[in-house]
Amino acid sequence: MRAAPTILHLDMDAFYASAEQAAKPSLRGKPVVVGGLGPRGVVATASYEARRFGVHSAMPMAQARRLAPNAAYLVPRFLLYRTVSDQVMELLGRLSPLMEPLSLDEAFVDLEAGGTADDTASALEIGEQLRTAIKAVTGLTGSVGLAGSKMLAKIASEEAKPNGLLLIEPGTERELLAPMSVRILPGVGPATADHLRRAGMTTVNDLVEAGEAELVRLLGKAHGGSLHRMAFGYDDRPVVAERDAKSVSVEDTFDADLHDRVRVRTEVERLADRCVQRLRGAGRSGRTVVLKVRRYDFSTLTRSETLRGPTDDPAVVREAAARLLEAVDTTGGVRLLGVGVTGLADYTQDDLFAQAAGEQAATGEAAEEETAAAGDGDKLVDGTREETQETAEQLAARRWPAGHDVRHDTYGHGWVQGSGVGRVTVRFEEPESAPGRVRTFRIDDPVLQPADPLPLVRNPVDYSSWPASLPNSLSGPVSSGGESRP
Repeated sequence: MRAAPTILHLDMDAFYASAEQAAKPSLRGKPVVVGGLGPRGVVATASYEARRFGVHSAMPMAQARRLAPNAAYLVPRFLLYRTVSDQVMELLGRLSPLMEPLSLDEAFVDLEAGGTADDTASALEIGEQLRTAIKAVTGLTGSVGLAGSKMLAKIASEEAKPNGLLLIEPGTERELLAPMSVRILPGVGPATADHLRRAGMTTVNDLVEAGEAELVRLLGKAHGGSLHRMAFGYDDRPVVAERDAKSVSVEDTFDADLHDRVRVRTEVERLADRCVQRLRGAGRSGRTVVLKVRRYDFSTLTRSETLRGPTDDPAVVREAAARLLEAVDTTGGVRLLGVGVTGLADYTQDDLFAQAAGEQAATGEAAEEETAAAGDGDKLVDGTREETQETAEQLAARRWPAGHDVRHDTYGHGWVQGSGVGRVTVRFEEPESAPGRVRTFRIDDPVLQPADPLPLVRNPVDYSSWPASLPNSLSGPVSSGGESRP
C-alpha cells in the first residue's frame, strides 16, 4: 500500500458502443447495443442510453431486444476497437514503463515508476491530462481512478463513470468502502454475494465487523482471508508491465444446434484456423490443443491432447482438434464449440510439420472420395445426400453484418443498417459528417463493397511529446478525497 495515490486505472466508457456512436453521427444520443445478433447472442456493450432501459453487458440479446426494441443492434467491429485501443495504450505507455493492460479498454499504470506523479496534486494533474489527451486523439471518453493500490484505483474509476475522475486519498479507504456493496470487491460474484447475504453481510463494513475468523469459516481460508484484507482496503499487488498469457482460444455459439457431424467437424477446423491466427499474432506457439463442446442440454465437455512439442502450424492444430472431436458424442446436437491452445512457448517444434503432413496424406484419399461423391453444395450424411448451400438470408447476414462498413462507387462510405429479402440497407455517413441518408441495394450489387472502418478523428492532435507539453485542461467532473461523481 502506498502513501500517495500514484496507481492509475483507466476504463473507457461503454467502449464498443461509444466507438460506434462516434463513427455513426445518426446514432449519437440514441440507445446502441453491440454483440451477437443471433437468437443466442449476448450483449458485449450497451451505450448509456440503452442502459436506461435495463440493458447491460452479458445479457442475452433476446432479452435486450425486449427491453429496448428501438435500439440500434450492431455486430462488433474489432478492427476499429483494436485501432482505438492501440491509440489509448500508446498514451498510457507514455506515462510509465509499468503499464498493465487488462483488455482493449482497460489498464493500470504505475505513475510513480514513470516519474510522472509522486503526490496527490501531481496525480490529479496527470489524470486530468490523460482524459483530455484520450478525447483529443480518439474522440472518446474514459474514466480515471487514482489510489494507492490497484483494487482501490479500479473501484475509483468505476465510481467516476462516465467521463469522470476520482482520487482516493490513502488513509480514507475504510470510510469510502464501508457503505459499499460487497460486490464491489474483486472475487465477489453473485454466488459469493448471495452466500454472504444469507449470513447477514451485504456491505463492506459488515465484512469488517464479522472478522476474519467468520469469513474463513464461511468461505474457506484463502478466500475468506483475502476478502477480509480487501474489506480493510488492503491490496499490495504490483502493476505488472507484461502479463504472460496462459492460453489462446476461440469459440462460437450457434443460432441453432448443429446435428450434422460433418458440419461440426468443419466448424472445429475453422475454429482451429482462427485460434492459430491469434497464436501467430501473439508470436507464440503451443503444445496442448483443447476442444470444448457444449451440447444441446448445456452439458460442457472438454478434451485435450498434448503434442510432442510446441507448434503454430494450423494443420497440426486442425488434426489434433479433429481427433479430439472423434471422442465426443454430438448425437443430440451442439450449441457451442471452442478450440484453444495452452502450454505456450516462444518457439515451434520442427518435427510436428512432418507429423501434420503424414496425417494429411493418410486421410487425403478418403477426403477426396467424399468430396467427389457429395458434389458442389452437397455433403454425404449417413450415406445420403444433404443440401448445405446457405440461404440468401444467411449469405446476406454473413456478408453484410449490421453496423459494418461499406463503400459505394457513387455515395461513398456508409454502414449497414440491416439486410434481408435479398436487399441490404445502408446509411451513408462518416464520423465527422452530418447524419446521412439511407439507401437500399440488392445484396449482390457490384458497386457496393465491404470497407475498412474510418478513423474516428480525422486529424488527431499530435501528442508525441506528451505529457510535458500537454496544457492543463479538463472536460469532465473531477473529485478527490473519497467523494464520487456519477
